Amino acid sequence: MVIDFTQYHWIAAAALPSMVPSYLSHEECRVKSPVKNILFIMCDQLRADHLSCFGHPRLHTPNLDALAARGVIFDRAYVNSPVCGPSRMSYYTGRYVHSHGASWNFVPLKAGEMTIGDHLRPLGVRSVLVGKTHMRADMSGMSRLGIDPASQIGMRIAQCGFDAYERDDGIHPYSGHDPDPAYSDYLRSQGFGGDNPWEAWANATEDDDGTLRSGWFLKYSNRPARIPDEHSETPYITRRAMDFIGEAGDEPWCLHLSYIKPHWPYIVPDPYASMYGPEDALPVVRCEAERDNPHPVYGAMMDHRVSRTFSKDGVREAVMPGYMGLIKQIDDQLGVLFRFLEERGLMSSTMIVFTSDHGDYLGDHWMGEKDLFHEPVIRCPLIVYDPDPRADATRGTRSQAMVESVDIAPTFLDVYGGAPVPHVMDGRSLRPLLVGQAPADWGTQVGCEYDFSFQESRIALGTRPRDAWMRMIFDGRWKYVLFENYRPMLFDLASDPHEFDDLGASQLPEHRAAMQRLHESLFRWARQPRQRVTVPDGAIESIEVQPRITEGGILIGYWDEDDLAQARQDFKPRFASHNPLVASTLDRLTVTTEGVPHNA
Repeated sequence: MVIDFTQYHWIAAAALPSMVPSYLSHEECRVKSPVKNILFIMCDQLRADHLSCFGHPRLHTPNLDALAARGVIFDRAYVNSPVCGPSRMSYYTGRYVHSHGASWNFVPLKAGEMTIGDHLRPLGVRSVLVGKTHMRADMSGMSRLGIDPASQIGMRIAQCGFDAYERDDGIHPYSGHDPDPAYSDYLRSQGFGGDNPWEAWANATEDDDGTLRSGWFLKYSNRPARIPDEHSETPYITRRAMDFIGEAGDEPWCLHLSYIKPHWPYIVPDPYASMYGPEDALPVVRCEAERDNPHPVYGAMMDHRVSRTFSKDGVREAVMPGYMGLIKQIDDQLGVLFRFLEERGLMSSTMIVFTSDHGDYLGDHWMGEKDLFHEPVIRCPLIVYDPDPRADATRGTRSQAMVESVDIAPTFLDVYGGAPVPHVMDGRSLRPLLVGQAPADWGTQVGCEYDFSFQESRIALGTRPRDAWMRMIFDGRWKYVLFENYRPMLFDLASDPHEFDDLGASQLPEHRAAMQRLHESLFRWARQPRQRVTVPDGAIESIEVQPRITEGGILIGYWDEDDLAQARQDFKPRFASHNPLVASTLDRLTVTTEGVPHNA
């Protein structure tokens, strides 16, 4: 199903000046943004190059293409970590990994970290989750603070600040991780029984002789899942999103619709399982030179089991049909969802953001999964549709601005007229770019971080957990990766767009100069975490410091009464006048040593 966005009517309402972002002109301030709701769609492990609007020649995604035709495609959007948990925490907080601290999938986001829901809730916006967060609750922090995990506050902390309409992280093995989600109950109600119908039906197949085969095995990725399409995970989670929207009423909402797919297991039901063959896949991006004396960390990651498997002949050919089919299924379901919004008159008042938490190597660079900083992993699809008439000038355009995951949360805050919080959020609102403005101070670099202490590569290298960090900075041409106790990596994407040639050991002056410049940029970026989150910069700048005693009556550094009297005489307040609560005390203390009042 393809939605014709040209049929939509763009509406505007009268504005409240206090709700208008500062980047808008006086004339624009007369019109209030019509955005009432935000639909924040995220896929898991979706590469940017696997949508037709991003250039895939065989995998057609007409519904996302139609969305892009009425929005903006950000061609240079990057995640701030190449793995699920820390990447999502940066999306949800607007903070880099070195600011929020949730550095890997099993590292909890500490209690007290503010997320999208925490910022929007005071503005009267309900923030709701349907799908995946990959959030691990900070139970220790809640215990220390006396917060009951079953309370509303405790549940919001455990769900990244969202109200969970239905959380489903999509990993339901027999390990106790999400042991019995609502989706399993749904499958049983449809006649797909068993202790774990997620694994036995939704992520399993049958071979030619009827033998049950697990979708965990990459060998079977090109076979159809046992579950009928309408009962598989993507349609189910789409329906749950529509259930929420139908129940929401007139209350403004920010709905995080977080799809589980195309994350592994790479298995999809018919008709999608048979839509694509190996010939439809993009050519694999790798060369033998990459395996010739690689960087030690890269070499160790190429030795991960998943990387060794994806490097074998025939594996990528088996996986790609399933991976592509899962993406096609998502696009079809988004067509259903967009039609649902259109029928209820919500398209003209709902901002839609579509993105991914990271990509997938799928055999590129002799790798599987997503453990390093090559473009297939850290460059993410980002489409933003803003129904505001002020965004008409950018509809159907492509932005080349360097943007990051941390820019999403401040964008949402901006949409609802919230005051910017640069002392908390590392990112910046995308709305100036959406209305056709190009801020002169927009950043020209993006950063990405990864804690590989939980990986077998760290053990193989004998690296201490505290040293198992890698940090990347990319300026659109040069990509620099810094490691602890290992040489850096450097790629020149102008001459080497596939990132085959690691220049980190080069002694050529051009390469040394690029590394020196980016090293300083990376160092400057890394030493500026947003840790002073309880006092905004504006509050600090508003404090009288000439001298400090004038407002508070605190005397530091004065020799005698005459010294204080002169200070008060010379004081030129920047903001407030003297505090009447301490004025009498200061008057008494500033009697000079000759017994003459200071103002005599």
